[in-house]
Amino acid sequence: MEHEKDDRVRDTSEKLVRFGVSMSERLLEQFDVLIASQGYTNRSEAIRDLVRDRLVQTAWDSDHGHVVGAVVMVYDHEMRLLEEKLTDLQHHHAHVVISSMHVHLNSRDCLEVITLTGTAQEVRDLANRMLSQRGVKHGKLVMTGLGETPEP
Repeated sequence: MEHEKDDRVRDTSEKLVRFGVSMSERLLEQFDVLIASQGYTNRSEAIRDLVRDRLVQTAWDSDHGHVVGAVVMVYDHEMRLLEEKLTDLQHHHAHVVISSMHVHLNSRDCLEVITLTGTAQEVRDLANRMLSQRGVKHGKLVMTGLGETPEP
């Protein structure tokens, strides 16, 4: 892979550190093909993203790390008391719910996206309670985070 200028905006307040990585030529070739197919123009940004991804996953696995997630669900709005139950869950967990977006898909079905933040356990528990409600046709918790530990 050619070394090209990274066009992404960088946080210039953080000092970048160079380090070497040793790996087999075959593994490096496979990595280059993979990151090129994903649109990366250099290895550094791909490696930074891999590290961030692992840090986010570690925060979610710990159950106590601070995380961000989104519950995305499709539900039948004509299901008796479902909208009230979902709204009540959100109000009772206002310290976890950041925002929500509601979309009418057709005359019966709605899409709801609810953004959550808190400990991994809090976010996962609330998501599971919402997604397990009768009348929710499909849903998922999309887990993400900053991929770094904020400085004190």
